[in-house]
Amino acid sequence: MREFLWDKIDFQMGQILIVSDGEKLCALDFAGYESRMIKLLEKRYGKVKLIEKANPQEFSSLIHAYLSGDLSSVDEIPVSTGGTPFQQLVWQTLRSIPFGTVITYGELAQKIGRPTSYRAVGMTNSLNPVAIVLPCHRVIGKNSLTGYAGGLEYKRWLLRHEGVNLPSVI
Repeated sequence: MREFLWDKIDFQMGQILIVSDGEKLCALDFAGYESRMIKLLEKRYGKVKLIEKANPQEFSSLIHAYLSGDLSSVDEIPVSTGGTPFQQLVWQTLRSIPFGTVITYGELAQKIGRPTSYRAVGMTNSLNPVAIVLPCHRVIGKNSLTGYAGGLEYKRWLLRHEGVNLPSVI
């Protein structure tokens, strides 16, 4: 059984859950989605045990700083995502999208050199184990906001928090 550290971060929309392996952030999700988060962790690591620890590796403080307006505070958090080479490429490329901006799934597919893979990019985006830090919320459909694993209300909040003018992207 693999042991991980976890913490809860309060913010105006509820709580964020984070999971660390002691060195890197392995999961970030919203309260209410714990079962999905654990399922994804167990798919990657087998049976897991979560040990509550306040602010592991200062990750909670960095995420809280982001939520308080220091948008670049999460840029250097080390992550462990697992996944296929394609998934890892998509997830790491998310970090190249500047805060306050959005791109489409097609544009993300072009960024990774796979312009016809926009559906695979979308599916991979939905499986992002480290939301916010790998900013999948900055990827939208060609003509709409589209889905978000944490729910569209969180996606809208995150984009507004970063200064995105939502009427122009909906």
